[in-house]
Amino acid sequence: MHTTTIDRVESITPEDFRKRYYEARKPVIITGLSKDWAASAKWTWNYFKSIVGNQMVGLYNNERAGARTLVNGADTYIRFGDYLDMVKEGPVQLRIFLFNIFQHAPQIVNDFTWPDELATGFLKKYPMLFVGGAGSVAHMHYDIDMSHIFHTQFIGRKRVLLLENKQSPYIYRMPCTVESAASFVNWHEQLDTERFPALKRAQGYTAILEHGETLFMPGGYWHHMEYMESGVAMSLRALDHTLAGKLNGLYHIVGLRGMNNLMIKIAPEWWYHYKRRVAARRAERVLVY
Repeated sequence: MHTTTIDRVESITPEDFRKRYYEARKPVIITGLSKDWAASAKWTWNYFKSIVGNQMVGLYNNERAGARTLVNGADTYIRFGDYLDMVKEGPVQLRIFLFNIFQHAPQIVNDFTWPDELATGFLKKYPMLFVGGAGSVAHMHYDIDMSHIFHTQFIGRKRVLLLENKQSPYIYRMPCTVESAASFVNWHEQLDTERFPALKRAQGYTAILEHGETLFMPGGYWHHMEYMESGVAMSLRALDHTLAGKLNGLYHIVGLRGMNNLMIKIAPEWWYHYKRRVAARRAERVLVY
C-alpha cells in the first residue's frame, strides 16, 4: 500500500479550505481550530465521569463482526464512569462508538464552537464522542451517512489511515456494507498481502492525530483508527453539500444497511461468506486491469 502524509495547517481561511480540501474532497489536519475552545483544557476523564458517569454505554472490542452481528451492535454495556476508570488504569481494548453525550449533558455544547465558516449542513443535534483505551481499534470502514467529518482529538493520540472511496475494490469492500474484508490492524508494520494482494495497489493518507488537532475527513472516506494511548475525540458531522451526496447517504442508511441486516437475520453464515467472496472477485478484476 502506498501512503501519503495528511496535510497539516495551523489555520486556514474559509476560501482556501473550500478550494483545497472541501470541494477537492481531500483530508487535512487543522492544528489550531480548537485552540480557543474551553473543551481543550476542560474535557478530562474526571470531568466526563462527574457529569455522565452513571450513563450506560455500549462498548466495542477489537474483534471483527461475526456472521450474526448486526450493524453497529455493541459487544457489551457498562456504566460510563466504570469504563473511564478502566481506561485510566491501563491499556484496555474497548472503545465507545457514536456516544451522544450531549443528550445527557447539553451544557457542554458551550465548550466548543461549530466551524460554520468552513462547511454547511452541520447536524447540530448529533455531535458524537469517541472514547478508546490504548490498543483499541476502529476497523476500516466509511461512515454510512456519507457525511463530512471534523474529528477533534482531546486526550491521547491515535494513528489514522484514510483512503478515498474509489479505493474500495483495492481494499476488499464487501457488498451492502461499508466494511472491508481485509484486516488493517498494525497496517504500518505489515499487511496480509498474500490473502489480499490488491492491497499492494491501494493508495491512502496517514497521520498521527495529536491532542487538540482536528482532522477533516470528506464524506465517504474509508478510515481505520488505532488508539496509541487511551483517548477521547469528538466528531462534528456535516451533510454533503451536493444533492447527489445527500441521496447517496440516504441510500446507504435505508437500502444497504437494511439489506445487510435482513440477510444477517435470514442466512447469517451464507451471507457472511458470500460478502467475502464478492469482495475477493472485485479485487481480482482490478488486479487484472
